[in-house]
Amino acid sequence: MPKQAITNFAGRVAGHKGGSMTTSLIRWFVGKYGVNMDEAANPDIASYPSFNEFFTRPLREGVRPLAASDYVCPVDGAISQFGDIDDHQIFQAKGHKFTTAELVGGDQALAAHFQHGHFANVYLSPKDYHRIHMPCDGRLTRMIYVPGKLFSVNPTTARGVPGLFARNERVVCVFESDEFGPFVMTLVGATIVGSMATVWHGVVNPPRMPRICEWNYDPGQVTLKKGEEMGRFLLGSTVVMLFQRGAIAFNPAWAPEGKVRLGEPMGERPLKS
Repeated sequence: MPKQAITNFAGRVAGHKGGSMTTSLIRWFVGKYGVNMDEAANPDIASYPSFNEFFTRPLREGVRPLAASDYVCPVDGAISQFGDIDDHQIFQAKGHKFTTAELVGGDQALAAHFQHGHFANVYLSPKDYHRIHMPCDGRLTRMIYVPGKLFSVNPTTARGVPGLFARNERVVCVFESDEFGPFVMTLVGATIVGSMATVWHGVVNPPRMPRICEWNYDPGQVTLKKGEEMGRFLLGSTVVMLFQRGAIAFNPAWAPEGKVRLGEPMGERPLKS
């Protein structure tokens, strides 16, 4: 399938302000996927001028309280996989793995921070809230745009496409935490994901750049608190997180394919012996 053309077309449709046609599209989408509009800050379907504005709608205040844990889940979605990084290998699904260096665009020095560390992949389905928040406090140090494919990232594709998350287009956001050390949040693109955006940069793609691009940030230039919004998808995808060795013990209630919500406990920092 011509994934690039389909994605570009979907992006144009999603950004179009089509009046009653846009309202009809949103109403169909809400019914098709069972979107809970009662949680939206603005539940009035007819008031959204474009599908993008509906899709990235903010939540009503108070519907996602932050847990009193060291790390909170940064999104609504379903756990794809999580656990320990095997040397530099991240488990994807059904025997498929990819390396930390592949994920971050080939930067071996950056990947070395996460050798024998920990990872979590969370998939956002069409019905989910599509803003991405911080799992803990962090200072942004770098953002890396990595061009790539536009495979679907649903669970079926994740089981069938080797190295999926390290092959698709992605935006790698590198943070530093005073308490937990460096960590990475990677926004992975997919078929019909019109764009990915961050709160400090705005829309990163389009344009879909043909080469890796990098932005560096001075200390304190971008500092975000746990639970603050850091980015969003225009049409859904996956977030891949990397943490240093010993930085997190995941919530024992977590399990692959388990549903999660923004603000729920994701993990704690293990007690040092």
